Order: sequence, then structure tokens, then C-alpha cells
Amino acid sequence: MRPSLRFVRLLEKFFPQRYLLAKLTHYPIFRKILDKMLFDKTNLIILPKDNIVEITLNKKIEPVESIVVPSKVVEYFIDKSNYHFIMDFCLCKEAMQCKSYPIELGCLFMGEAAKKIPNELGKLVTKKEALVHVEKCRKAGLVHLIGRDKIDQTWLGVGTKLPLITVCNCCNCCCLWKMQSHLDEKLSSKLKGMPGLKIITNEKCTGCGACTEGICFVDNIKLKDDKVDIGNNCLACGRCVEICPNNAIELVIEDDDFINKTIERINKAVR
Repeated sequence: MRPSLRFVRLLEKFFPQRYLLAKLTHYPIFRKILDKMLFDKTNLIILPKDNIVEITLNKKIEPVESIVVPSKVVEYFIDKSNYHFIMDFCLCKEAMQCKSYPIELGCLFMGEAAKKIPNELGKLVTKKEALVHVEKCRKAGLVHLIGRDKIDQTWLGVGTKLPLITVCNCCNCCCLWKMQSHLDEKLSSKLKGMPGLKIITNEKCTGCGACTEGICFVDNIKLKDDKVDIGNNCLACGRCVEICPNNAIELVIEDDDFINKTIERINKAVR
């Protein structure tokens, strides 16, 4: 079934109930059904903002021209793909009536299946237009989420036979995947951080709580004994690094090949 705008508006109406849906995945029978319908073969990766990685690399005294930043992953797939479709709006932000980020900055879809997305939801664009769109999203402060998403393949009605790469431009307030912390771990693990990146805290932490106030969209940061405690579900998106007023949270690169390994993981997921 190809979605109409009426169907999309219906999805938006029920969008705030996604947390309830996520909690149902803790019951085996519902988890099995929802996995088959919405999560089967999903493999998504959160990319931290370029400026966060640039700061980390500059601390290692890297020459600026040698810096390879996360946005290069998106640009790689834009270059390799023959079809690019930009949504005229972000379903998540529109459903939540987002006040912080532009609602018109929608997802970018790439691959053969992008040709099957209805024109009333957006338009097919050139590679150049796709690059301009993702740059505009980054400048607005949005974080890229990229990979294969069964939810998108389902609601867009494009099926699973043809490859579809999703580039969702996520805010910390409205993103669908804020439900990640409510999902059963067998499904929540389908959303990952870039391989080789890690968030740590240092002795500068004063326990101010700035990073706990709606910053981590998977609700992974708490205060423990008046210090920041980063939980095990960290996706290394870097939002907490950016917001910390004391430079007490750092992004650590444990594997310098993190860009190529991310590309390899996505390539395997969308085949």
C-alpha cells in the first residue's frame, strides 16, 4: 500500500503513543509480532555532529585538512546512490509540533526504492540538491541517523525487495527513536552509535545537570553522587559533549577507522 497524505496524518496522530508501543516489546508475543512488522533487519547508526569530532581530533594535534568527519558517511552514500528523495516535512517534528527545529527539514531516502515514494510526500532530487539538504540540516543543529529502517520501508509502502537507505535528521525533542530506551534490548540494539567512538566524563564535572535536561534522546545520562553517569546505552551522538559548560564530557576515538567501518556496516545492512 502506497501512503496518502491522509494516512500520514493518521500516523502523526498516533505518533505520541510510540512509547506505549515500545513498552509492549517487553512481552515476547508482542515483541515477535512488532519485530516482524517494524524492526526486522533494521540497522541504524547515529552520527555525531562534525564539530564534536573536529574538537576531539584537534586535541590530538591533527592537521585540519586530514580531519574526516561523520558527515562524510552521508556524503559517501549520496554519491554512490542513483536516486535521492527528500521529504517535504519531518513526520516526527510535525507530529510533535516541534518548536525548536524547522519542520520542513525532512528525511532523505536513497536507493532504488526511493523511486516508489509518492510525490505528494516530497520529490526526487539530484545529488547536489541532496548534499545541500543535509548541510542545511546540520546547520540547523540536527543529527543524522543513517541506515536501513524497516519502519520507513513499511509506512512508505516501498517494500523490502529494493534497497532503501534512510537519512533521518533528528532533533533531541521529537525523534521517533526517543522510544529506544523503552524498547526491549533485542530491538533497541538495532540503533547503534558509530563503531570506535565513546563518550567519557572527566574530573571537571560539577554535577550541574545541564546534560540531563532533555539532551540525551535515549535518556542515558543521570546524576549519580552529584556527578554525571553515562549509561550503557550511549550512542555517542555527542549532544552532551556540546552542551556541557565545563568541558567535562568528551568524545573519544578508539578506532581511527570509524568512518570506513560505519560505511561497511551500512552497506551490509542495505544489501
